[in-house]
Amino acid sequence: MPVFNRRHFLGTGLAAAAVWPSLGSARAQTFDTDPFTLGVASGCPTPDGVIIWTRLVFPLEAVPLADPFAPLPEITISPMDVVWEVAEDEAFSRLVRSGIYNAVQDWGHSVHVAVTGLQSDRWYFYRFRSGNAESRVGRTRTAPAADAANDRFTFAFASCQQYEQGFYSAYRDMAERDLDLVVHLGDYIYEVSYGAHLVRRHSAGWPPSLLNEYRDRHAQYKSDPDLQAAHANFPWLAVWDDHEVINNYADNDAPNVVGGEKFLRQRAAAYRAWYEHMPVPPIAARDFSNFKIYGRHGVGQLLDIAMLDTRQYRSAPLEAAEDTPQRTMLGDAQEAWFDATLDASRAKWTIIAQQTLLSERDTKAGDATGYNLDGWDGYRSARTRLLDSVRTSGTANPLVIGGDLHAFYAADVKEDFANPASSTLATEFVTGSITSDGPSEASIATALTENPHLKFASSNEHGYAILSLSPQKAQADFVAVSDRKDPSASAAIFQSFAVLDGMAGVNRL
Repeated sequence: MPVFNRRHFLGTGLAAAAVWPSLGSARAQTFDTDPFTLGVASGCPTPDGVIIWTRLVFPLEAVPLADPFAPLPEITISPMDVVWEVAEDEAFSRLVRSGIYNAVQDWGHSVHVAVTGLQSDRWYFYRFRSGNAESRVGRTRTAPAADAANDRFTFAFASCQQYEQGFYSAYRDMAERDLDLVVHLGDYIYEVSYGAHLVRRHSAGWPPSLLNEYRDRHAQYKSDPDLQAAHANFPWLAVWDDHEVINNYADNDAPNVVGGEKFLRQRAAAYRAWYEHMPVPPIAARDFSNFKIYGRHGVGQLLDIAMLDTRQYRSAPLEAAEDTPQRTMLGDAQEAWFDATLDASRAKWTIIAQQTLLSERDTKAGDATGYNLDGWDGYRSARTRLLDSVRTSGTANPLVIGGDLHAFYAADVKEDFANPASSTLATEFVTGSITSDGPSEASIATALTENPHLKFASSNEHGYAILSLSPQKAQADFVAVSDRKDPSASAAIFQSFAVLDGMAGVNRL
């Protein structure tokens, strides 16, 4: 890991022009306030490139209205030229790439630059400027070459960060660790307020349904300095779950809202706002009736990461535990892509990154059964197809990671969950929530008793997980904060596990 100056690395504000080269019209704009208050981010690293991101935001003056019920006036903000630079060093004395990006209002003045022509498997620094305003410095890393015999890779994964229920001290801890990547598995924002003992509040009390409302919610979450630090220090891979749109939605169906075309317009607005705030590749399409976020990310010969979307294409939820072969969690196209991806993988480890717990989880004691039908237990046929693909592909060392449940889990993924003696096809680790309320410890104890393939579970802690891989083993570390309600909380590893090469299954350390 390169040495860098954290004080400078965390700095933002209006820039001194002298440190920047002259790049024409990008220097013409003058700002009275810092437009880079949402920070910077990078993502989707490849061996020769990475996406770098920021979004310009501007304070809008309130306009008194004679009629308080009249629609708000349309405010037009001109396009802004944004200079971007990528360098080998934090001082930007060894500049390797630069350019100008035209940020437009139609895309929320978001900036998505696909930087190419970089060296594989190395750290870079990046920054942005528009007019007299300069962003903080970000740090990112390219992926190893496809044929690289890399012997280590470490990434964190996280989910479920309801803004009101706690502070983001987990991200402050994450930003200080020696990581190569961060994977976010969904529920980056929450569309609703819920829970008791809230420590801060959403800026708007109502659930968003329009594009500007989703933009505002993302911007509020992005304003958190600890979350910004984790984005600035590492490249990210991100997928959504349900709260980026509305709780427990499936395809074009959602509880407690009008479905069909009306909901699809809301979903498209939510997808667009998510895109505008994530370090994902730039797109030209304006139609967010669907938006492909699943994909493969290679890390040399050591691992492949298959990022899945278990929300956008799924069949409507069941009202009982019955299932049919036609029901799907991934959709036909994504299932076919996943099968082909596993068949083609030659990596030592294959990470199946999806939103929730893949393994079966009966939550009722004794002969009665209870399942979370919003998860894979409500899509048993789809889970069987996925596990058949894992079993028949010959994929080396499959590891499943997830979030969603606001509790930490470690599990043996069985060929037949009803038979503890059946083969273990994969190993699974689920991270607890960053802040969101978790289930009771009593329910966790019941789950451990009723499901012998669940080797560990805990809902007392809030934090994230780290997965460190070498050719010989994978180690999963669960990290918890001392108090999610305390903005100065510390964090530490509270449980670790190992998976050995060629031996699927959880080993508690």
